[in-house]
Amino acid sequence: MTREELEHIIRASADITDQYEFVIVGSQSMLGPVPNPEAEFTVSMEADIYPLQAPELADKIDGAIGEGSQFHQTYGYYAQGVGPDTATLPKDWMHRVHRVQNGNTNDRVGYCLDVLDLFLAKASAGREKDREFCMALFKHGYATPAQVLALVPTLPLDGQQQRRLRATIRRWAQTLRDAGHNLPED
Repeated sequence: MTREELEHIIRASADITDQYEFVIVGSQSMLGPVPNPEAEFTVSMEADIYPLQAPELADKIDGAIGEGSQFHQTYGYYAQGVGPDTATLPKDWMHRVHRVQNGNTNDRVGYCLDVLDLFLAKASAGREKDREFCMALFKHGYATPAQVLALVPTLPLDGQQQRRLRATIRRWAQTLRDAGHNLPED
């Protein structure tokens, strides 16, 4: 997905829900802080989105421009209506979002996660595709181990979950160092 395609999804979501502000939480929220990232960050054809003031309207987005919809068939990308609890995010994440608003969004607003918050949401989910995404963020210098480790205590996880997540992050960083990538120490 490209930045322009994300802008189209924001615009279409606004038309469907008659809402002004949206939150993008999945991997394509990367397109807020980094409008033209490396190709490995734009593989997904889906944007996870919900209306900020009316998250319950996410189902309308999913139904109208979701997977398998006419929108998806026409454009090759789609929206997945999600909710505020879809991603595990650090405290104060909303203070770090990147605003996407322009003529392509009909001046509607899409709030994209900061790269560090996106990293932690993906790391917390713990799927194989999330591991690869997080390691790519390290490889390309969008996040450092120290930056993400500093935010782990602000996640809504218990002490054991936080310890496990810190160990996982350190293991990913070490795997990259062992493969010859120059990552700063945590």
